[in-house]
Amino acid sequence: MIDYDLFSVNQEIVQKLIDTALSKGADYADVYFEYATLHEFTMQDKAVNAAGIHTDYGVGIRAIKGDRTGYAYSESTDFTSMENAAKMAASIADGTVCAKRPANISQVKGMSLYPTEDNFASFPTEKAIDYLRYMDNLLFDKDKRVEKVIGRISYSYAKTLFFNSLGQISQDSGPLSSVSVSCILSDGSRTETASTSRSFRMGVEMFSNALAEEIVEDILKKASHQFKAESINGGEMPVVMGAGGSGILLHEAIGHTFEADFNRKGTSIFCDKLGKKICDSAINIVDDGTVPFNRGAISIDDEGVPGQKTYMVKDGVLNSYLHDRISAAHYGVPPTGNGRRESFRFYPLPRMRATYMENGNCTEEDLIRRVKKGVYVDTFSNGQVEIGAGDFTFFVQSGYLIENGKLTKPIKDINVIGNGPAALADIVAVADNFKMDNSTWTCGKEQFCCVSIGMPSVLVSKLVVG
Repeated sequence: MIDYDLFSVNQEIVQKLIDTALSKGADYADVYFEYATLHEFTMQDKAVNAAGIHTDYGVGIRAIKGDRTGYAYSESTDFTSMENAAKMAASIADGTVCAKRPANISQVKGMSLYPTEDNFASFPTEKAIDYLRYMDNLLFDKDKRVEKVIGRISYSYAKTLFFNSLGQISQDSGPLSSVSVSCILSDGSRTETASTSRSFRMGVEMFSNALAEEIVEDILKKASHQFKAESINGGEMPVVMGAGGSGILLHEAIGHTFEADFNRKGTSIFCDKLGKKICDSAINIVDDGTVPFNRGAISIDDEGVPGQKTYMVKDGVLNSYLHDRISAAHYGVPPTGNGRRESFRFYPLPRMRATYMENGNCTEEDLIRRVKKGVYVDTFSNGQVEIGAGDFTFFVQSGYLIENGKLTKPIKDINVIGNGPAALADIVAVADNFKMDNSTWTCGKEQFCCVSIGMPSVLVSKLVVG
């Protein structure tokens, strides 16, 4: 059952908005409604120092004519405001021949990948604060070096309704919950910091004691490494990238170059590589919107296309770009469910969801044994990437020196520098220890979208370590 009442509209009103958006000759138009609530709390020095409840509500209307896109939004769903937004979108698209109204309306449905009921009412403010306090106390109890803990918890629930000029209608609803904790530790002569986070498309069931304890253990493990680690001399050398968080390389330096808008415009290094071999045949790279409860999961994308699993690289061959409706029409292929937007205030773009590499056929120990002198890296933070070419610099928070096939000295505070497509081609072995990193990853391509990353350990034959 389509829930029109939430947005105070009906099918007739939505069709009038579509007709208005098409009125100056657009080939295609769509209307996107959104209602979202967000609760967030931050604890520092054992006291809540920030809290907020936010509500976002409105509609975005898009008109497309050839290569021109018109987009406008309204934070009100009274008809006059929405009609004005539709007229503005039509004027920006500025065409000459109106598209025809569809004869039939059909509902598009996706898989059920996360809860559709909002259960956050059973998690009042007191419980959220108690959860943060529980992690705070655990950290101070387990390690006497802990001096300060900053914890943040957030949970949101969003409902969307989508309608387009093809006669397709869809709706979606679901939660997103996140926990992040940062810790400052000191042993009297040295001060270090460590942090971690978790995020899932789940409701209050996510906030278990088991998850809190996992977060605390993760932070203390990272902190213990930091106290032992040292910097090293750099240079070009083999790099073993650990399972999980190393997927940041796939997302930033490689994944963006597979997004179809960059290829359609000729700015990606892969714009002429579709169907060609670009790396070792043991490599399969996926962008997947169908991982249950995953931060990047989408039952229906923001253009009314069901979420799906897309092989960008299959057996070393560039198999598919990531498409929204615009790029799919340009290439004459179906959209891949990658049309995503930050909110109703933005028009959709080709965006990643959960991006990962599938398992290989050797062990992580096999990779390490193949390296005479190099580094093993597993925890990353900020970096810089030139999206079109894929040139990157990533800051490595932790890892190990590899000497004669063994992990030796703990290392930190180094940069890994290279080119994404070249690094992909230089992967010479893939391990069988795939791990999804369920941290609070967010992609900032013009707008912000929730994503996930993951991969097994891989051996890159050469990267610059600085």
